[in-house]
Amino acid sequence: MTASAYRDHLGRPIVAVTGMGIITSLGQGLKDNWAALSSGTSGIHEINRFPTEGLSTRIAGTVDFIGIPAPNAVERSYAFARETTIEALADAGLSGDFNGPLFLAAPPIEPEWSARFELADRSPASDHPGDAYERFLTALRQRPDPAFHEAALFGAISERLADRFGTRGLPVTLSTACASGVTAIQLGIEAIRQGRTTRALTVATDGSLSAEALIRFSLLSALSTQNDPPTKASKPFSKDRDGFVIAEGAATLVLESLESAVARGAKVLGIMKGAGDKADSFHRTRSSPDGGPAIATIRAALADAGIDESGIGYINAHGTSTPENDKMEYGAMSAVFGERLVGIPVSSNKSMIGHTLTAAGAVEAVFSLQTMLTGTLPPTINYTNPDPSIVLDVVPNKKRDAQVSAVLSNSFGFGGQNASLVMALEPA
Repeated sequence: MTASAYRDHLGRPIVAVTGMGIITSLGQGLKDNWAALSSGTSGIHEINRFPTEGLSTRIAGTVDFIGIPAPNAVERSYAFARETTIEALADAGLSGDFNGPLFLAAPPIEPEWSARFELADRSPASDHPGDAYERFLTALRQRPDPAFHEAALFGAISERLADRFGTRGLPVTLSTACASGVTAIQLGIEAIRQGRTTRALTVATDGSLSAEALIRFSLLSALSTQNDPPTKASKPFSKDRDGFVIAEGAATLVLESLESAVARGAKVLGIMKGAGDKADSFHRTRSSPDGGPAIATIRAALADAGIDESGIGYINAHGTSTPENDKMEYGAMSAVFGERLVGIPVSSNKSMIGHTLTAAGAVEAVFSLQTMLTGTLPPTINYTNPDPSIVLDVVPNKKRDAQVSAVLSNSFGFGGQNASLVMALEPA
């Protein structure tokens, strides 16, 4: 191949995906996840990690089949990330030190309630009357608690991954709400395009589901309260949708310059053609109802990929199942694709796996690539009561055979964090 064959329309190195790994409530590993997802299986179930009596939402997509040494969000998130990275590196045919940068999307870190209560029991009010923070510090000085300390460090997950897999340079940890997984991928893409590395490890993980997280989202009226049966609760783009189903998971993608991948004889699973992101200052949690930032995000991703609207054959929607967000995303897609939108299949993985929060963008990127590799469009399940104001081909309830060569994947998050990816099977 000529040198120009490894460059995109702007003269930048083409970025290939050479390895993928995934964990969701559907199971561990790409094979099992894809078999379940493409068959329309739901991973949503009743929560058994903590008591839910009296809560309006009692269901989730928790991942409870990975062993962890301590029951906290850091240990869960690290374990998920470790396992998906092992799978992705094996898929890429890489062993030994990775020798490239690590970009990690991870959830905000807070100690679990049980850990806080235990610490409070060790902190008599008489030590520092009226000052709980000083009491906690005194208790930890008197009896150091390494597990609690680790659970309170935002960078702990990336540092452990860097040590385990031999990444190069300072690992980057980011948290841009529901767009985090795409943001991590975007940083890896840019590092390769700028010539700073020939490979990057991009990981997104979220094991933060706790009673406090459930209550916080419930107070925002963001969660579905349709608890029975759990598998029917997430229904994106349906008239009777009432909120998202919170979930956990992780995904790892090995990114390489196409030239480097070809040189070492790696299999190329797909191409990261374009990425776009825009900030939305409308509200701390709500997206702008006019969809302006989301529209700009999609257009930025298409422009970065060097294609127009006609080049997209399938859209992996953000599709949260919240009344407001689904309506906004539909409006944004309509503004970009116009009348052509009704002919583009648009499905939501979240109807089956729930919303994996920080991990969602990377999880759905893996599924988007798998859609192209297998020629199978995953369904949007629970679509029995269409919203007449949202006219989409959501691939209702059953998978569909269709070969597409380019996919758009959207991630529109809290706080106005919007990001989209354009992926393709082959370079232009």
